[in-house]
Amino acid sequence: MATHSVQHRGRPFIGGSWEDAADAVAVTDLAEGGTFAEVAAASAEQADAALAAATDAQDAMRASTVPQRASWLQAIADGLRARKAELAEVIVREAGKPITSARGEVESAAERFERAIEEVRQLHGEYRRGTTAGHEGWQAIVRPEPVGTVLCIAPYNYPLSTAALQVAPALAAGNSVVLKPASATPISTAILAAVVHEAGLPDGGFNYVPGRGSEIGDVLTGDDRVGAIALTGSSGAGEHVARESGMVELHMELGGNAPAIVLPDADLDAAAAAAAKGSVKYAGQRCSAVSRVLAHESVHDDLVERLDAALDDWPLGDLFDESTRVGPLIDEDQADWVEELVTDALDRGATLVRGGERDGRVFEPTLLADVPQDARIVHEEQFGPVVAVTAVADADEAVELANQSDLALDAAVFTADYDTAMDVADRVEAGAVRINGAPSHGLGDIPFGGVKRSGIGREGLGMTIEAFVERKTVIL
Repeated sequence: MATHSVQHRGRPFIGGSWEDAADAVAVTDLAEGGTFAEVAAASAEQADAALAAATDAQDAMRASTVPQRASWLQAIADGLRARKAELAEVIVREAGKPITSARGEVESAAERFERAIEEVRQLHGEYRRGTTAGHEGWQAIVRPEPVGTVLCIAPYNYPLSTAALQVAPALAAGNSVVLKPASATPISTAILAAVVHEAGLPDGGFNYVPGRGSEIGDVLTGDDRVGAIALTGSSGAGEHVARESGMVELHMELGGNAPAIVLPDADLDAAAAAAAKGSVKYAGQRCSAVSRVLAHESVHDDLVERLDAALDDWPLGDLFDESTRVGPLIDEDQADWVEELVTDALDRGATLVRGGERDGRVFEPTLLADVPQDARIVHEEQFGPVVAVTAVADADEAVELANQSDLALDAAVFTADYDTAMDVADRVEAGAVRINGAPSHGLGDIPFGGVKRSGIGREGLGMTIEAFVERKTVIL
């Protein structure tokens, strides 16, 4: 186990200066227990000041050139890599992520800043001529302009890489940024704030306001100085922000309940490996996690056996051990929720194949078979390391069951038949359907996002840059 060597006290960063606050939020050490760090909690007045600073910086950010922004983004990527070991340890402790996964998250964040450079260089305007009667002589220039200030609200599960997916496109497009991290995981983004500061942006171009959502959330989301809001979080949080915000661009990736449909002709070993990974990676605390496996009744039992074997590759353990692949849940409340859903499934007749035990925040990787279709775990987002397998009679029943959920971010289908795969992909209600693989959003080169209660808009570096600009038409 690594020694508790990283000590931090994060502070708000507003208008180019670090500020103290009267209150503080303790950050739990999910690797060793106790308190790992604390962050000065921004007050409502400081949240307002951050918006004011971002507004004041809009002219300077708007006047910056693409080469200038590219230099900032590259400096941020380089700065993150220079602090990779420190950031990885922080993510292990505050997010409970195994060290190998934490290192990968730091690299993903750095690469997202670099890829934003490539994407913003492709952001072009248009020249148009009038083509309707009476407008034959019109000429128009259509050009992209920044929306002004982007409020970025990052989640706890990927605290650094998701922040990068929001912040990098916002800066690339020439906007000011106010970043609000999750209260459970504010230290990795405090380091990001320091790295951004060192990159040399105009004062107020980037602001960091850690703190309690109950105290500063509505101050930030309900302010008309905000031009766009990027939020990754629960559907409930997204709905609240949508109610509080005004005439702003909403860019939200919210909850998911991804079904993995396994048909009789599927490669069952590959399906089992993908479903196991999709279900228990980061203890299932991912919006794109496989939440339910809808297996054809003819392969249900065989698939369950292979899933049981596949879960051997996902051991719990010391988060700093290179072989550990599953860690704790973020807090006791989340563990309570997962336990509640597992208990409900068992009470309704599901079979416990493995796991099911809990020790505080730690919930064993769990496999449930013969889960009834009316079990809550089939319809609700679990955010836990549970593989719940339900039998279906055919592809039609699988699609019908998949579409009963009001969460529709991702889905997967496993089959050897191209036509069947495309038919299921067409009929499943989801923002993305992965064929013969677990849902994955990658670095942002492929657009992703949900339908129903799973979000608004499509994320991805290029798509997000487009969301953070407005098109102005100048008619000659």
